[in-house]
Amino acid sequence: MVDKKNSRLKRIGAFLRSKYRLVILNDNTFGEKISLRVSPLGLITGIFAITIVMTTLVITLVAFTPLREYIPGYGTIAERKQILSLSLKADSMEQALESRSAYMNSILNVLNEKFETKTAKPKKDTTGKYAKVNTKASANDLEFRTDLEQNKTNSIATKTKYKGLSELIFFTPVLGLITSSFNLSENHYGIDIVTKPDETIKSTLDGTVLFTGFSAEDGNVIQVQHSNNLTSIYKHNSTVFKKTGDRVKAGEAISVVGNTGEKSKGPHLHFELWFDGQPINPQDFVAF
Repeated sequence: MVDKKNSRLKRIGAFLRSKYRLVILNDNTFGEKISLRVSPLGLITGIFAITIVMTTLVITLVAFTPLREYIPGYGTIAERKQILSLSLKADSMEQALESRSAYMNSILNVLNEKFETKTAKPKKDTTGKYAKVNTKASANDLEFRTDLEQNKTNSIATKTKYKGLSELIFFTPVLGLITSSFNLSENHYGIDIVTKPDETIKSTLDGTVLFTGFSAEDGNVIQVQHSNNLTSIYKHNSTVFKKTGDRVKAGEAISVVGNTGEKSKGPHLHFELWFDGQPINPQDFVAF
């Protein structure tokens, strides 16, 4: 059995080392044009060497030439941040242009004495098709209306408690899922909102950046001072776009959701509102 294996290996080795001649002849004169003397082992070695050389050349071109810029995902972190910053600026410019265009159209309509016309009143049903429809509220509907009125009363009472805030229109900093609510007994002075990574965070009101910095517990932090002694705080940011003293508008991008700081357990925004030096529940004023 061993002799058969050895003999088979010898035949394969002899085949690989055997010399063969590749001859290219002229079809009319049968004159020899090219003649190559190769063995199967040499042919395999040559193909392997050419493959290594071509692979090395391709990797060198991609790694050390501008061709790498055309490969998706190959850019550096700095380049990605620059692209993100430029896209945010372009988005802000687009919103500003749209607002200015709407403002100019309104001015032109006033100058041209174009006013909004009243909508026509709906016609009465003369067919009697809906005459027998029951329009009385059900017991569940009445219970729902009662709960809604009570919640609305509580909300109004909460807002009147903080004079000057009920007239403000708060912009939602980021849309997402609230995983931890405002709780003074647990020293949790804000709410935690989980959202997509790298989601932009917007200023909830017009104001001036009061502080930007980094702490071990809260990561990258930005604080914005608004009117009526109101301050908004945004924690655990991955990137902050503004610096202390910058003026910001409501809805303007100020940072990016991140996972910085020891208290952070995943990408989210910790959002706080402080009024007259006291923390207040953001959910009483902002619609998330």
